[in-house]
Amino acid sequence: MSTQADIEVSYDVGNEFFALWLDEERNYSCALWEDGDDLEAAQRRKLSYLGDLAGTGPDTAVLDVGCGWGANLAHQAAERGVRRLHGITLSPAQFGAVRERAIPGATVELCDYRDFTPAEPFDAVISIGMVEHIARPADVWSGANLAIYRDFFRRAHRWTRPGARFALQVILRDRVPRDRADLAELRWVTNSIFPGGMSPRLEDVLATAEPYWEVVGVRTRREHYRRTCAEWLRRLRANERLVRRRWGDRTFLDHERYLSVCVLAFAKRYQSLGQFCLERRSTP
Repeated sequence: MSTQADIEVSYDVGNEFFALWLDEERNYSCALWEDGDDLEAAQRRKLSYLGDLAGTGPDTAVLDVGCGWGANLAHQAAERGVRRLHGITLSPAQFGAVRERAIPGATVELCDYRDFTPAEPFDAVISIGMVEHIARPADVWSGANLAIYRDFFRRAHRWTRPGARFALQVILRDRVPRDRADLAELRWVTNSIFPGGMSPRLEDVLATAEPYWEVVGVRTRREHYRRTCAEWLRRLRANERLVRRRWGDRTFLDHERYLSVCVLAFAKRYQSLGQFCLERRSTP
């Protein structure tokens, strides 16, 4: 699992920094695009889609695992009428931002998911871009990652009521790069921007969700994430002068390099994006 120090490297650069190049709600994950969309519309469509997968509504209690700056919590409250929401995050900056938003019906907790114990079970779970942080690269190379993923799904099962649904969005490792330069760039992103994290493969999710969750649907959105990263990169470059002045040359250059690598990785199929609809098994 990424440590809090690892998470701070990834997400605590500065809330205002991310607001410059993410959408207005600061969704830091793949959008769902249709022709004519801007980034804001595509991100709202993604959140609505995940709400559909999880079956959220006024009478559902919803848990957001890895809630970021609260974009999904706010969307589920405002657009789906959810009255009981709870988010957990390991980022102090994101935790503070969610609290400041004072989203109706929403609470937030700064904690490791392994330490989380809900007061009452939930009807629905949504997790967007968090599973990439629960297994470290060494866990992947040793094979220990599968037990870690399975334990995550076991915990999510314990957090929920019978009949609960789980909408999971996660970056997936796909093809192994044969180009040494591409491999070196991907390794740099892992070590420098997202230390302590490693994306699962599609088959890892399918194998470890059982026996706790039935996978009833999965869509891959590789091209959608390439387009999302390309738009983030465009917005970052449009704010180059401000970023260099406020956060320094290194912050700009590192994030420009990272987003460029992401565009390349999704274009060359080194990475993909999975959206899973899971239904809770009654007895694991």
